[in-house]
Amino acid sequence: MTLTRHPWLILIFVACAIVAVAGAPASSLPAVEAAGAITVTSSNVVSEFPEGMRFSIEVESENEIDEIAVKFRAGTQEREVYGYMEFDSAKVVDSELFWRTDTAGRYIPPGTIIYYYFEIRDTEDNELVTDTTEFIYEDARFEWDEVSDGVIAVAYHGPVKSRAEKILEAIVDTIEFMSPILGAETDEPIRTTMYNNVKEMLEALPPGSTTIRRELITEGQAFTNLGTLLVLGGRGDTGTAAHEVTHILVHRAGDSAARRVPSWLDEGLAEFGNLYQSISYDIALEFAMATNRLLPITSMPSLPGNPEDVIIFYGMAKSLIEYMVIVYGPTAMRDLLASLKEGTSMDDAIMQIYGVSRIDLENQWRGSFGAELYVPPDRESAKPTPVARRTLGLFSLTPQAGTEAVGDVSDTPTPAPTPEPEPEPTAIPTVAPAPTQPPAVSKSQTEESAEQDETAPQTGGGCSAPIGPAANSPIRADLAIALCVVGLVGLGLRRRRR
Repeated sequence: MTLTRHPWLILIFVACAIVAVAGAPASSLPAVEAAGAITVTSSNVVSEFPEGMRFSIEVESENEIDEIAVKFRAGTQEREVYGYMEFDSAKVVDSELFWRTDTAGRYIPPGTIIYYYFEIRDTEDNELVTDTTEFIYEDARFEWDEVSDGVIAVAYHGPVKSRAEKILEAIVDTIEFMSPILGAETDEPIRTTMYNNVKEMLEALPPGSTTIRRELITEGQAFTNLGTLLVLGGRGDTGTAAHEVTHILVHRAGDSAARRVPSWLDEGLAEFGNLYQSISYDIALEFAMATNRLLPITSMPSLPGNPEDVIIFYGMAKSLIEYMVIVYGPTAMRDLLASLKEGTSMDDAIMQIYGVSRIDLENQWRGSFGAELYVPPDRESAKPTPVARRTLGLFSLTPQAGTEAVGDVSDTPTPAPTPEPEPEPTAIPTVAPAPTQPPAVSKSQTEESAEQDETAPQTGGGCSAPIGPAANSPIRADLAIALCVVGLVGLGLRRRRR
């Protein structure tokens, strides 16, 4: 049987084809058809780090282009951000959008992968969505090369390829060692940017305090939600890279939308994963034991502020994680992080996985090396410290002893002050002529003052009144008397002139 002999079959086939095409969902049609005649002739993005990145696009259409949006996400983040390009509606559009990254809220570290695309709409509501494109947001100050192993890459500049290869090897070895313990995903990219000196590194870090940048040297920093590392190349760079990449793995294995892995667990795992450890943290732990300075580590929400305590914190965290992995096994640690990832609280997760409370787990570890057990304070029986009510009175430059204060807010009268013994006479006279030169300041006093100004927090205000014992020194008292005498003489001369 042929179709030419049965023309009615041809009509049936044609009708079925029309129905099938008409019933197809719009999403299954190519984007170009849905967009009418919108055509992207060129598009690009250029890094201008640290200021930002510049997106550009050229579009042609049968109708006037009404709106162009650039949308992107950084690194392993799922959340997208977007911005609209500014232009006059036309059938041919050439436009740019500059996205700033030089503020604390919008900072993106160099080396981060940017996934971007454009959404274009014309005046007839036709829309074209371009394919997603990858772009490496590199530090524009240098020309970069890179070495890689799968999804792991290390970018470098200058004749330091062998150093970059060492860092790459350290990262790969750390991932192979820690992944079974953490249960972290390793198929997502991790990119590292290596700098050759401190000055290069400082200008690449997030905007921060100039004092902190001057006094601290950052050897490495992990941006866990992006899968990006910054590392200072040099001595110890392999250990730094291993420590920082473990932070990324811990984030992927244990951080949830509700809460993050606590600092003691995060930092302890990061140092446990460091295959190039030094003995400094072990020494700090021994010092803390000998001086009774062990911290209530599992009860601390964050790192301490004292630099010495920070070193002790790291030593304790590393030792505690070693105890948990060796005694309870790596499977328990993997299950703990998985439970935290699901949103379980730390106390509940430890009880479920280890069968003890958080404090009991810490005390098990303390007991393993003979340290004093931690006893949490009894918060229910704690009472606030009483503070005496202040006595208010009239302001007077010459208060009289034995008189009752006026305006006292208390119910009892203020007792007269007890006379103090007369001070021993000093070699400095109580009255002296006004000095013609300012009092000399010794070199040691000058250096001490400079050190205090350097380390003290800077506050606003224009008050220059003296503070401290120097305000009541005999020299200042004599100078005040001399100024009063000069003022009285001047007043007398004015009266004589009148």
